[in-house]
Amino acid sequence: MPAEGGAIQVHLEHLLAERDMTLTELAARVGITNANLSILKNGRAKAIRFTTLAGICRVLDCQPGDLITYRTDGEGAAESG
Repeated sequence: MPAEGGAIQVHLEHLLAERDMTLTELAARVGITNANLSILKNGRAKAIRFTTLAGICRVLDCQPGDLITYRTDGEGAAESG
């Protein structure tokens, strides 16, 4: 459930497309299951371990802020990150 007044958005699909990488490849390189990574990609995750976040950032060569952002209600709802 999103936090009251805002929501965390996950930009994993965009980062994967930029790097021409599949979800399956990322999951294998990070060492997590496709199912768990898919939950994160689809915005259904309730939490993420720092070790998982660090692994994704290492493999995708990005910062946590490239992967997740916080948006308040009404802030750029139609924008893509």
